[in-house]
Amino acid sequence: MNIIIAGCGKVGQKLAKQLNSDEHQDITVIDLKYNIVQQIVGRNDIMGIAGSCTNLDTLLEAGIQNADILIAVTGSDEVNIITCLIAKKAGNCQTIARVRKPEYNKNLYVFKEDLGLAMVINPEHAAANEMARILRFPSAIQIDTFAKGHIEILKFKIPDSCILKDMAVADIRTKLGCDVLICGVERKDDAFIPGGDFVLKENDFVSFVASPKNSAHFFKKIGIKTNSVKDTIIVGGGDTAYYLAKNLMQTGIQVKIIEQNEKRCDELCRLLPKASIINADGTDDQLLMEEGLENAQSFVALTNIDEENIMLSLFAKSKMPGKIITKINRIAYDNVINNLDLGTIIYPKNITAEYIVNFVRAKINSIGSNIETMHIILNGKAEALEFKITKNSPIINRPLEELPIKENVLIACIYRNGTVFSPRGQDVILPMDTVIIITLKSGLNDIEDILEQGKK
Repeated sequence: MNIIIAGCGKVGQKLAKQLNSDEHQDITVIDLKYNIVQQIVGRNDIMGIAGSCTNLDTLLEAGIQNADILIAVTGSDEVNIITCLIAKKAGNCQTIARVRKPEYNKNLYVFKEDLGLAMVINPEHAAANEMARILRFPSAIQIDTFAKGHIEILKFKIPDSCILKDMAVADIRTKLGCDVLICGVERKDDAFIPGGDFVLKENDFVSFVASPKNSAHFFKKIGIKTNSVKDTIIVGGGDTAYYLAKNLMQTGIQVKIIEQNEKRCDELCRLLPKASIINADGTDDQLLMEEGLENAQSFVALTNIDEENIMLSLFAKSKMPGKIITKINRIAYDNVINNLDLGTIIYPKNITAEYIVNFVRAKINSIGSNIETMHIILNGKAEALEFKITKNSPIINRPLEELPIKENVLIACIYRNGTVFSPRGQDVILPMDTVIIITLKSGLNDIEDILEQGKK
């Protein structure tokens, strides 16, 4: 598959790296800055062109005539839309545009097909949806959904005195009576797909796969609350705050937004008449206390400055026991940031890249079973992949224990005729099943890629 990426910012760079992990894809990047293009080309061994992506000659040089997909992720919504229009006419490829402005959001979805756009991704809207999902299930640090919501992978931290502490993974089903499967564990800088003899420890970050009903049952069994928050304080009144507040209020959650810009406060008052809008400096710790931080059930730091968000979340953590969400724009120091215990950390750029990679990999042609959904888990060290199994798949009607499955690959869950279950060695996969695969590898595009070459 031939893919052109227009725009070599953080999202473009992440896309180039993730998509290039598949040897069957040819990647070309375009950016105005020659030095940035050279850096990405050198790091990923791909093609690169310095020039304007709205220039037809540049697109032709990049091979738009033979491209299968063009992804426009420059810093300008207008440039992204125009690039997609030109690419569609010049090469008849599928196009993806990153579009941020709320005023474009609704109209573009309405006219998406007329404009020839296969996908429109709004980073702020996508990030807000992730945050809203977490606030409805605050015990989880991360929630990813599959099979149209019938399957979830949830991540949480094992607290002190938790029943899971020093328990082997194999004992969870027998001792707790819960139909969940532990599919990943993060311990300090290491990530594991644990076997049955793996022993869980305090402060481990555990990811498990289950149905929503079984997820709630599991949390109840281990003594972790699952109720949605009733209220939240948001510092920063940008687009993400608007989308998040609108989403939360639709489910009855009370929202208070603290924004320093008076004009923006007026806009938010018109857009969100049921929210409490405070025109003040949200980094003022005394103000936060006066606005009820200590009694709030959740706190979300959404300023445009990462350092402010980090300090705000650390302060909130010292004053309240509720759920904390921290937005981080830059991803260069993610390893350091992840060790600060900031609650749930949301990287809009990572979410954007994940959505796009998911779409691209689902479009790869194959006679077998293609990826339906993909999520990055275990702090970026693993992938969770959803496959819809076809009758041509080489893995059907064979006991799982007989399949030559690659190392660090786990068949985590099967969804069949409305039932979600954790598979065992004697189970078989049938046509039309939905199967969730967890892997520390990258580049899997078809379900048969989980099998060792030469042993299929």
